[in-house]
Amino acid sequence: MKLAVVTDSTAFLSPEIQASENLFTVPIPVILDGKIYNEGIDIEADAYYELLKQSKEFPTTSQPALGEVLKVYEEIAEKGYDTILSIHLSGGISGFVNTLNSIKDTIDGVTILPYDSKITSVPMGHMVEVALKMAEEGKSLTEITNHLDLIRDNIFVYLIVDDLNNLVRGGRLTNGAAIIGGLLKIKPILTFDDGKIVLHEKIRSTKKAFTRVEEIVGQKNKEVPHKMKFYVIHGNNLEVALEEKTKLQALYPEAEIEIGHFGPVIGTHLGEKAIGIGVCVE
Repeated sequence: MKLAVVTDSTAFLSPEIQASENLFTVPIPVILDGKIYNEGIDIEADAYYELLKQSKEFPTTSQPALGEVLKVYEEIAEKGYDTILSIHLSGGISGFVNTLNSIKDTIDGVTILPYDSKITSVPMGHMVEVALKMAEEGKSLTEITNHLDLIRDNIFVYLIVDDLNNLVRGGRLTNGAAIIGGLLKIKPILTFDDGKIVLHEKIRSTKKAFTRVEEIVGQKNKEVPHKMKFYVIHGNNLEVALEEKTKLQALYPEAEIEIGHFGPVIGTHLGEKAIGIGVCVE
């Protein structure tokens, strides 16, 4: 088996992983004031958040054109790969991974497996890194996907956002949760439930919300019978992310903690200053 891994631009990847010859990334478009930007190509996170502050219209995202994805798959096949593992952002956020099923059988001699990470950003990037490493070790596609399933089933991420309006307007969170948050002046803790962003708990202040999330991820770390890694993800909010890493490291000295950021696509839905804190299987 010669395996290529395809992912999309919402995955947070280190420069070393991005440079892997077996990795191919499909950019996801963001539309801001009528202009289309391809994440990771036309615009990066820092520049996007600056444009977001100045935008006149509410930003939107869209799926990549199927023709462009098919072209990527065809180019991979021409390079001699016989298997493509296509790992993408949660089907609860975008229908992209499900759409890929319509073209998975179009290239002769190549097995294409669209894989719903049910998450995005750092933990999805971790899945990509694991898949590439296991392929280099000669593991079978079944062995790789079984381990990805283990990671996916043991990802716990909690989001603290400044403003729920982006999630509501983008259709990624129910209006009910947003209305409650506005009326009661709470700081909601959000989480992923089967790939969808939902309200997890209602907390009275930002400080208490962070404290509560620190407790939750610590508990998850104890409950799961596998080695876990912690992560802090930010939307143009590095100072707070670094503060959180320091606090988590003090609470859990043995923990490996990675910092990443939400790119333009996820930043469109979560808004600037959002923070995600979580754990997942290594």
